[in-house]
This record gives sequence, C-alpha cells and structure tokens, in this order.
Amino acid sequence: MVPSAYDAYFATVATAAAALIGLLFLAVSQRDETIFGSSAAPGGEALAITAFTGLVNSFTVSLLALLPTGRIGVVATVLAVISIVTILRLHARLYAARNWIVLVITLVVYAIQLSYGITLINSPHNNGRLADLAYVLFATLLVSLQRAWSLLRGTHLRHAADAAGTTERPREQGATG
Repeated sequence: MVPSAYDAYFATVATAAAALIGLLFLAVSQRDETIFGSSAAPGGEALAITAFTGLVNSFTVSLLALLPTGRIGVVATVLAVISIVTILRLHARLYAARNWIVLVITLVVYAIQLSYGITLINSPHNNGRLADLAYVLFATLLVSLQRAWSLLRGTHLRHAADAAGTTERPREQGATG
C-alpha cells in the first residue's frame, strides 16, 4: 500500500499522463501518413510507440498506486516487463543503427523500474524505493512528452530527409518550433 502522502503526486502523474496520451493522439492524427503505413517516414512509428508505452506505463502505475489495496511493486514490475518486451520487439522490427543509444537508455530506465518494483514487492514499506520509483515515472513522462512533441513538429520527417540526402526540409503542419 502506498502512503497517503503520495496520493497527490500519483494523481497528478496519472492526470498528466492521460493529458499527454491525448497530445500523442493529436500528434499522430496530424501526421498519420508519416507515422504508420507503408509510406511512413523512418522513425515516426518508433517515436509514437515508445511515447505511448512510456505514457501508459506512467499512467497505469500511478493510477493503480491510488487504490487503497494497491500493490505498487507488482504493478511497477509487470508494467516494466511489458514495456521492456514492447521496446525490444519494436527495435527488432524497426532496426535503425542511430537508435542504439535511445534503446539502451530506455531499457535502463525500465530495468530500474523493474528493480524498484521487485524491491517494493519484497519490502512494500520501503519509502526510499517508492520515492525513487516516483522519479522514474516523472522521467518517463518527460521523455514521452519530448517524443510526442517531436512527432507533432515532424522531427522524424527531418531525420528521414537527412538520411535520404535531400536538402529540402518537410513543411511542418500546424506546429511551431
């Protein structure tokens, strides 16, 4: 059970994650043809999926932490495993050499969450690890926000143009940067 002192924090993280999921859906709807499908620019799908994974992770862990009988260690562990598997499957399917650093950082963050979750399963009243988990969720929100914003700005289109060796930059639709 999570101490009530964390209720406002987890409620805020869950609310922020829900709002950012909405931003991500907006970004995807604005650039759908460049993110998914056979003619999509490289990197767009990866940005969308990793942002969505991070936001769902933060939202679910935070929301379930608010349950009076919630076992945040179990939730954090299960979501970390799901997130790691999702990211590894995505990377195997959309391999790109320039994504190794992002892949490693993302996997390290979810591995840390996994470690904290296991610690909280074994020691549910470990407030130090709970605070650490709260920082991990905050970091996940920030990274996911950056990825959603990159989609909205069309950053993946610029990277695709650079990789193709074109000098013309794609026009940004409805976003300033």
